[in-house]
Amino acid sequence: MSDLSARLSIGFSWAGHTMMHVLAALFLTVVLALEPAWSMSYDDLIRLWTVGSLMIGLGAPLAGWLGDRWSDARMMVVFFVLTGGGAVAAGFADGPLALTLALTVLGLGASIYHPVGMSWLVKNTVNTGAALGTQGLFGSLGVATAALVAGTLTDLISWRAAFIIPGAVAIATGAALAVCIALGLVRDRKVDLRPQPKADRGDVIRAFLVLSVTMAVGGLMWNSMMVAMPKWFDNRLSGLVGDSTLGVGGMVTVIYLVGSLPQLWGGWLADRLQTKYLYACCLVLQVPLMVLATALSGAPVPVLALVMVSCQNLQIPVENVLLARFTPGRYRGLAYGAKYVLSFGVGPLAVQLVALSWQWTGNFDGLFLTLGGLAVTAFLAALLLPADRRRTAAASDLPPAPMALPAE
Repeated sequence: MSDLSARLSIGFSWAGHTMMHVLAALFLTVVLALEPAWSMSYDDLIRLWTVGSLMIGLGAPLAGWLGDRWSDARMMVVFFVLTGGGAVAAGFADGPLALTLALTVLGLGASIYHPVGMSWLVKNTVNTGAALGTQGLFGSLGVATAALVAGTLTDLISWRAAFIIPGAVAIATGAALAVCIALGLVRDRKVDLRPQPKADRGDVIRAFLVLSVTMAVGGLMWNSMMVAMPKWFDNRLSGLVGDSTLGVGGMVTVIYLVGSLPQLWGGWLADRLQTKYLYACCLVLQVPLMVLATALSGAPVPVLALVMVSCQNLQIPVENVLLARFTPGRYRGLAYGAKYVLSFGVGPLAVQLVALSWQWTGNFDGLFLTLGGLAVTAFLAALLLPADRRRTAAASDLPPAPMALPAE
């Protein structure tokens, strides 16, 4: 396989991670404009994303299985086209039912990325932790860009444009990848460039059980924060970002943009340190932050939000490295799919927690305390992970760059 194919695969994987999070998060900011446009309450509107967020988790195992058995690259084409098509359909929705159906299609398409795109990336890179850290950075850039794109297009054109334009870009990217595959520029790789050390059966089972708990909790925390943050800022910043959707969206963009950088450090550290304890530290750090979120208002809120997002992002590549190390290569797409059943399958629960917290109290204090308690549970579970038995390379033997490509 050519070096060009590996580089193009990585490039499309990066682009896909950004676009997946852009498209999946658009509605969370657009909903602020739909409140007056459709004369509906926030809690009723945000529930329209329930089925779509559920599909992101439910579709992942099948997508991963198809990637393992059929083609990673071709499944990525399906991802771009289906997710983009759902976004375009959302832009043409004429009521809650049509919007729910369009968001469901968007969620089904988005379910393809993580099991397929991540497995695709691991196969085409050498330093797994650094590669996953860089890939995660692009995903967080997508989360950040979503709020800015949605707010800008909503204020300058309309909420419909906030869906249609990004959707069209995704479809065009999928067409470009299809052309590269047809020309033989992008090909599937069946084995890893750098195979992972084999774990014994007992460690695999133990890691699976522990990670099932921690990934579900991590997914619930991530989804809840992403859903609630625009409204949290709108409620607690007391006019500091103005009254426009763009002001709130811009603040969310800054938080996720800066907060994404620790993923590079998380991946770098995962290649060098005991991942078990690094992972546990990432989880326990979030407990006091959730408690603080119930007490602060005004200018300290975005600072706290930045620290919260940074901790969550530091954890992501460490978790993905753990999963790669305890999964046979031929099942990796399916394994990542199972992860995102947990991580995104709890998305509907996150939406309901956000809606109920707001409906009952007019704030998110109950939400934050619930998430803090769950973080304690995840921390205790992480301590039960198997010891890291991989062959440890000296730090000087590992490159400082976030990723290394083969020279074939």
